[in-house]
Amino acid sequence: MPITIHSEKKLFHLFGKTFSYVLYVDEKGSLLNLYWGRKLPDGDVTYILKEFRGGASFDSEYSRLPFELPTVGTGYFGMPAVRARNEQGNDVTVLTYDSCAQVSGKPALSGLPAVYAEADGEASSLVIVLRDALTGLIARLKYTVMENLDVLTRSVELENGGSENLNLTNMLSASVPLPGNEYDILHLKGGWARERRIVRRPIGEATTRVESRRGASGHEENPFMAVLTPDTTESQGEVFAMLLIYSGSFLAATEVSNFENSRLSIGLNPDVCSWLLAPGETFQTPEALLVHSAEGLTGMSRRFHETIRTRVCRGYWRDRERPVLANNWEATYFDFTEEKLMAIVDEARKIGVELFVLDDGWFGARDNDAKGLGDYTVNRKKLPGGLAGLAEKVHALGLLFGLWFEPEMVSPDSDLYRAHPDWCIHVPGRARTQARQQLILDLSRADVCDYIIEAVSSVLRSAPISYVKWDMNRNFDEVGSAALPPEDMKSLHVRYMLGLYRVLETLTSRFPDVLFESCSGGGGRFDPGMLAYMPQTWTSDDTDAIERLKIQYSTSMVYPISAIGSHVSAVPNHQTGRTTPMQTRCDVAMSGNFGFELDLSKLSEDDMATAKKAVELCKRIRGTVQQGEFTRLLSPYEGSMTAWQFV
Repeated sequence: MPITIHSEKKLFHLFGKTFSYVLYVDEKGSLLNLYWGRKLPDGDVTYILKEFRGGASFDSEYSRLPFELPTVGTGYFGMPAVRARNEQGNDVTVLTYDSCAQVSGKPALSGLPAVYAEADGEASSLVIVLRDALTGLIARLKYTVMENLDVLTRSVELENGGSENLNLTNMLSASVPLPGNEYDILHLKGGWARERRIVRRPIGEATTRVESRRGASGHEENPFMAVLTPDTTESQGEVFAMLLIYSGSFLAATEVSNFENSRLSIGLNPDVCSWLLAPGETFQTPEALLVHSAEGLTGMSRRFHETIRTRVCRGYWRDRERPVLANNWEATYFDFTEEKLMAIVDEARKIGVELFVLDDGWFGARDNDAKGLGDYTVNRKKLPGGLAGLAEKVHALGLLFGLWFEPEMVSPDSDLYRAHPDWCIHVPGRARTQARQQLILDLSRADVCDYIIEAVSSVLRSAPISYVKWDMNRNFDEVGSAALPPEDMKSLHVRYMLGLYRVLETLTSRFPDVLFESCSGGGGRFDPGMLAYMPQTWTSDDTDAIERLKIQYSTSMVYPISAIGSHVSAVPNHQTGRTTPMQTRCDVAMSGNFGFELDLSKLSEDDMATAKKAVELCKRIRGTVQQGEFTRLLSPYEGSMTAWQFV
């Protein structure tokens, strides 16, 4: 069993195939992290404590100790993993060891996506309980070793065991000390249409924050951070990496102390996330996935890939080959008729496409992006036979039928907004800032979530729909809810995500055969939280094949190829104006879930022939591409050539 407890020493050794993670309770009851790294033959490394104790210093010993769950007070000056403000207005917290329990398998996290085990033998879990005697705060640290996957998961459940309210203002999922500061850090920085570019630099002497305050994981950063030795390459060197299984505002950070030791942390963003915890209530943090690799970045990526692909993604489509699709968005935008759509479908049929996806503009008064969001009633002027009629015609040509939604949003010019103006996120007395001429529905409210569930369910029941593209095209501005009390308003960021996860859990359970694809202005919510419900994500709105080389290469640092949506688009490209050969566009798009994002009825004979051959090749190799072992060979960041392989 990959968890060893030395009760007499209060020592905990968690280990996988190649890594060890060692915890220790000292004489004062503090839980310390003694080691995370290459696998040890024996977890008893208490001698390491000598490096943290003794010696002259202005600061107390507590500023040097390698706490597993650092808090405020007692002389610790780093970033707290947990901060709880009591009714007296102070946030001093002293969490000491109470008990532990080993668990076979991996218990689910209530209301949150997480790594799962399909059999108890796949996972071994440990719960360590810490308690603050003064406030009654209880922290349950949850660990699971997925031995075959060679990864560790970590989260915290906080319970108010006292008699007064506690305001949780820091709720990190993992915070791990690392000896020394001779490291690089690696994260994925970007923006709309240039998502997840690789950034690597020395860790330096200060704090580095990688974060989102947007209510979504975001285009700018990804909920991932790695610390690596300076000599690390694709094939060698040591990597310590964390990934948060969450889709909202997050923080990942490195700190270097004045003793030149480092710390890597990840969790909810304390700048915008808090939670009012009443007596007897509990709060569960999202789960962090921890990966150690002594085989460089490729070793890190393979552990992430296999874990996400097989034990985060779920359902009917998890292990199945994904259909080749054609989407009409860049072909028609809002300006389509049934005849125009069927002309594209007919050409798609000729080259072997298996799925046609109708994008934005099919409902309500949605002739442009200024109106209609929230009113999911079919526009009969565009589709006289409704969705069922169009789907029947698509099926008659041998293709499946899919549909675009943006259920989390509402247009001010919509029947839904006119009926429920308080259903959006807003602050009374402040302007309701619009982006893409829309507002965000308040998913912290049960009535709003129920509306979305029933509205989407009604559409999915109305026609044979095999695929849903779930879009989300803006982030939070004025953060407020008509349904939350002022003292708990800052919990909205978290409550929104819990509401969204309830919506997705319900819909994917009701329609288990539907292939859901996540989208957020392209790759603005490409994270493992969404992948738990939707096994693939539209990687970027930038469909230029040359730009996609960097975007898809860097996305593969963390995410499996089965999660990457990649399509052939028209030239000159609609985002960059670049013209590239059809063969190049097909080659790049086949390194993901292959599809077309153009008007196939306007292609030349030569381009149609190239596209047809690409579809035929895709069908032969897509099992290996989507489910095989992926290796990066040549980086687009280091030269004019790029290469990768699938085995």
